[in-house]
Amino acid sequence: MRGSIMISIFRTGFPIRWVSLLQPRPWFCRMQVSSLHVGRPISISPDKPPTIEAEKFQMIYRFPGIKFCGSLSRLKILQTGITVVILPPGFYFYMQGLIPLDSLFLMSGVASFALAMLYLISHFFRRLVGILYVNEAGTVLRVAHLTFWGRRQDTYCPVAKIIPVSDTSEHPFDVFCKIKQYDGEQTFYLTLRFGRILDRKRFVKVFGNLQGHH
Repeated sequence: MRGSIMISIFRTGFPIRWVSLLQPRPWFCRMQVSSLHVGRPISISPDKPPTIEAEKFQMIYRFPGIKFCGSLSRLKILQTGITVVILPPGFYFYMQGLIPLDSLFLMSGVASFALAMLYLISHFFRRLVGILYVNEAGTVLRVAHLTFWGRRQDTYCPVAKIIPVSDTSEHPFDVFCKIKQYDGEQTFYLTLRFGRILDRKRFVKVFGNLQGHH
């Protein structure tokens, strides 16, 4: 029966790729396996050097908690969105006399507080360092941090612009310490208490000797 069906299909001029779709397949071939991605889509900062593609970077620092921070940032955006969305119905219910003015003030206060917290949290998380890389020449620092939406972004900074922590008043083994640049363009936050230095030699060349700054 199957052979006669295949012969009739060929006679009607079906393309061969259509025929392969019509053929029955075992159940394990029909299973859909989701594609695997290592991390999330990476956005690149506009200050990326044009010749950096050929460079090899070595990971010198990693903060394992950056994934949790990204999830928390996305959750905060969702929570803030839900809080703001309920405001228009609240105004409508108040105009219809269904809720008192105090309830409307309470809803507005909660929405305003959620927006303020979203701004503060995203401001900090966008500057929290997840991973640090240095190129083989030791001249470019690649900083992996979060965007407003909780996704990864890579920012490239010349090592010559980084102020060594040993030359600042920062205490590197506090919960957080600042990574500053001489031009003051952008400041990042580093946590050596919860993060791990993977290549101490390269790390010291960028940020200076941390001894005596406990």
